Amino acid sequence: MDLIDFNDNNCLVSKKDLAIIFEKLKNEIINIKDSLDHEYEDKYGSINLPNDYDMVKKIKNLIEIKKKLNPKYIIVIGIGGSNLGTLAIQEALLGKYYNLKDSNIKIFYADTVDSDQLNDIIDIIEPALKKGEKILINCISKSGGTTETISNFEIFIDIIKKYIKEYKKYIIVTTDEDSKFWRFAKEKGFDVLGIPKNVGGRYSIFSSVSLFPLGLIGLNIDKILEGALAMRDICLSLDIDKNIASRSACYIYKYYKMGFNIHDLFLFSPDFESIGKWYRQLIGESIGKEYNKDNKQIFCGITPTVSIGSTDLHSMAQLYLGGPYDKFTTFIKINKNKSTLKLPNFDEYSTLVNNIQQKKISEIMDAIFYGTKKSYKKGKRPFLEIVFPDKYESSIGQFLQYKMIEIMYLGFLLNVNPFDQPNVEDYKNETKSVLEKNI
Repeated sequence: MDLIDFNDNNCLVSKKDLAIIFEKLKNEIINIKDSLDHEYEDKYGSINLPNDYDMVKKIKNLIEIKKKLNPKYIIVIGIGGSNLGTLAIQEALLGKYYNLKDSNIKIFYADTVDSDQLNDIIDIIEPALKKGEKILINCISKSGGTTETISNFEIFIDIIKKYIKEYKKYIIVTTDEDSKFWRFAKEKGFDVLGIPKNVGGRYSIFSSVSLFPLGLIGLNIDKILEGALAMRDICLSLDIDKNIASRSACYIYKYYKMGFNIHDLFLFSPDFESIGKWYRQLIGESIGKEYNKDNKQIFCGITPTVSIGSTDLHSMAQLYLGGPYDKFTTFIKINKNKSTLKLPNFDEYSTLVNNIQQKKISEIMDAIFYGTKKSYKKGKRPFLEIVFPDKYESSIGQFLQYKMIEIMYLGFLLNVNPFDQPNVEDYKNETKSVLEKNI
């Protein structure tokens, strides 16, 4: 397996300063590593997912059962950690235009309660239902108490009930084992997949939350987990030269303490945009805290931004290169794309842009990437560089696992709890209060 390449030569932090911060992390690295013996019994439970073979067996069995129903579409209903990871992996591996290709099972995501967006999905699936084609619904909620998710669930159940007599066979609920939603689904006769104890939504990407829909549309979930497992071992090492998650956490922490409170994930692949949005939730919810672990009000937070190369060089580069020194950047590049395109030999176009005739598109993107790096170095703008060997399952699994462990380390360094989201509950409770008053 080829590993993602980690380059921190342009972080502008001395080895001495890095070693001092890393020393603070050593006990936490040991704590997380020890949790491998505890399975899902502590807050680090998610790191046990890549080698939970019993879970994977259950997921695969259900995938085979549901494939026999010959579904035309699957609708993933969930919000935040319940769908961002699935969308991120799907687009990274299959592209943003997957549904427009001759795909076997097409996939839609119903997250927020926007009537126009929901109606667009309905306009696509209802004619299919009328023709006798089948639709799977995978509703994902840890508790079953998320207003947006249950609202959308009711909408789509109401639709498929009109066209499918045995509609319950086409519904899969993914939730915490023995939650209120779990018991509800069992009573209704729906198939249920469990989310293991102590695995939070934003850390659930290697659980049934993502593996079921991804496996259903044909992705190799074994390879995703294989990559995650390889990276987990690397990121639990006490060797600073090997442990890339600890090093990137140290850099982000160091710059935050210097006033760099924006972290930009600059992805040189449009298909990776949703990976950026997945990471945006991971760092936003995990690090943005009003109180630290000592219950002291600190208003901690690093604002995550997502940039796409080369598109955002024409919208944000002026700010990034000429604006305030408040941003730490991680560049993401793909070493080898799945396809190759080459420009024709149109000499007359050389008067417009020279030196591009007969070059591969990837060569042009590489030139833009290296030019961008040179500009950042010239302006003393600190950055990390991650290079994917390819756009296949194991590489994606590696990266996602690396980033989740990075955030655990960063939470420790900042003395905040990277596993809760108390302020998110505020809006949920207020929403329910408004709805109750409007009845």
